[in-house]
Amino acid sequence: MLDNELLLKILKKTLSSGGEYADVFVEHRRPVSIQLEDNKIEKIFTGVDSGVGIRLIANGKTYYAFSNDISEKALLELAGSLKALHLASGKSEDKDFTLDLRKQKPNVDYTIKLLPEKIPIDKKIELVRAANKTARDFDKRVKQALAGYRDFVQKVQIATSDGFTAEDERIHTLMVVHIVASDNGIIQTGYEQAGGSIGFELFESVKPEDIALKAVERSLMMLNARRAPGGRMPVVISSEAGGTMIHEAIGHGLEADLAQQGLSVYSQKIGGIVASPLVTVIDDATLPNKRGSFRFDDEGTPAQRTVLVKNGVLIGYMYDRFTAMQDQTNSTGNGRRESYRNRPIPRMTNTFIAPGESMPEDVLKSVTKGIFVKKMGGGQVNTVNGDFVFDVQEGYIIKNGVIGEPVRGATLTGSGPEILKSIDMVASDLGFSIGTCGKDDQGAPVSDAMPTIRIPEMVVGGEA
Repeated sequence: MLDNELLLKILKKTLSSGGEYADVFVEHRRPVSIQLEDNKIEKIFTGVDSGVGIRLIANGKTYYAFSNDISEKALLELAGSLKALHLASGKSEDKDFTLDLRKQKPNVDYTIKLLPEKIPIDKKIELVRAANKTARDFDKRVKQALAGYRDFVQKVQIATSDGFTAEDERIHTLMVVHIVASDNGIIQTGYEQAGGSIGFELFESVKPEDIALKAVERSLMMLNARRAPGGRMPVVISSEAGGTMIHEAIGHGLEADLAQQGLSVYSQKIGGIVASPLVTVIDDATLPNKRGSFRFDDEGTPAQRTVLVKNGVLIGYMYDRFTAMQDQTNSTGNGRRESYRNRPIPRMTNTFIAPGESMPEDVLKSVTKGIFVKKMGGGQVNTVNGDFVFDVQEGYIIKNGVIGEPVRGATLTGSGPEILKSIDMVASDLGFSIGTCGKDDQGAPVSDAMPTIRIPEMVVGGEA
């Protein structure tokens, strides 16, 4: 981390040709990654990655530079390069100012019980070996098993021309198991993961064997499942399915940069009805141990809880500092970046539909014939018009309010705004899933969630 004197020098030099705002992002990251495949450890990666990114916002434009050389000379030269770029724009002015830095206090704090860096690498290898053995021993139809363990400790320091500094230490631990099962020419996969903003204590409540079993059982179940029926029908999405739909169908569209550029179906719709009155959508970086949680975002804004949609009405967007300046509002603490090599952009953190009042079993009982989605797969959305398509990793037929036989190959297709407006039952449960969200060639750790919901009619892709 850098001392305040150097941070002040960098900020002053960056802004010496004018501009509305500047910040310095300092990062020190220690990752560990272990991958087991084909019954052997394929890869173990450890290392250290440190660097600094400097940003200047001037005349509605962003200038950004970074370096892994954190010497004073290199960083002042980096600040000088941004100054030179701004001078070349022809809209610069000589500027001299005084600036002090005060330390920002977080709104929340988190406790890590078992620091991953204190755990011997042998113990981490034992986890992937245990998961692999469980999967391989369970059934001979398991043809491939990939078990992965990852953790990282990321220390960040942010200094801004607003006159404050912020520091955060983010610790993430993650385990994934991917299974390929085959029988009579049919190939199916199963995937399960666990993790979050948590230390090695993750494995006190979640065993690697249990993660592997869920992935194996899902792949084997789909081997024997018949093809999903296609057509328009009621769909119940379980809280166990995770929040893929909310993440894709509305989450990205509420990121302020897309909304401002007219690349979101929710552009210029503040105050409008965008969902059922039963639907409230929240982005909350303050939730303990969730994968998208932190004390400060990557611009030094304290983590916060932001209501995006309230009872179906669009309340606001997710802002970083730059987009907030464009709309003359405040950042919502959603300025995130993959590393010091990247400029911050508006990103989701932990995004979810708030629980409702119905009982999950009542949602299921209300459907005479339809599809029950227990686990979502991947998905994609066109943020401009809201059209989406999602894979169903684990699905079942609903018959007379009861979960029946499993089906495979189902997809869910529709328009995000139309589907959200049609939701007519929202249960009181809530289940989170985790992932790494990609945007503008940057990955960010996130989680998303939803309660059990009923969509009275939806296009299900499958057999005619």
